Amino acid sequence: MSKLKVLIIMGFFASIFGVKAQTNSNIKVLDITEFKEQINDKKVVLVDVRTPREFKQGNIKNSVNIDFFDPQFITSFDGYNKEEPIYIYCQSGNRSGKASKKLAELGFTKIYDLKGGYSGWEATQK
Repeated sequence: MSKLKVLIIMGFFASIFGVKAQTNSNIKVLDITEFKEQINDKKVVLVDVRTPREFKQGNIKNSVNIDFFDPQFITSFDGYNKEEPIYIYCQSGNRSGKASKKLAELGFTKIYDLKGGYSGWEATQK
């Protein structure tokens, strides 16, 4: 295969996968210790993407509830600064992972997702 063909193929794959890789570089998954250190005693945007019912059963202090399943989920972030860090969590890490990708697509640049979600967090509080 000629060098030109290889470069064309590489360019094609870079154009397809490059945007996704760039978007995901804005997302960092933090373990409980790192997450706690970064939100502790600081004024940060802390978002719980679980349902209101789950949120009422327990949540991380100073978090706001923006339900991932709410049809207004995306527009709920309109007032937030996309350049400021945003910390996000759900019950296990699944929804917050999906929510983090949506926020990255919206242009948020510093997204921190809690690994293991509130379940893991709660287990360390006992």
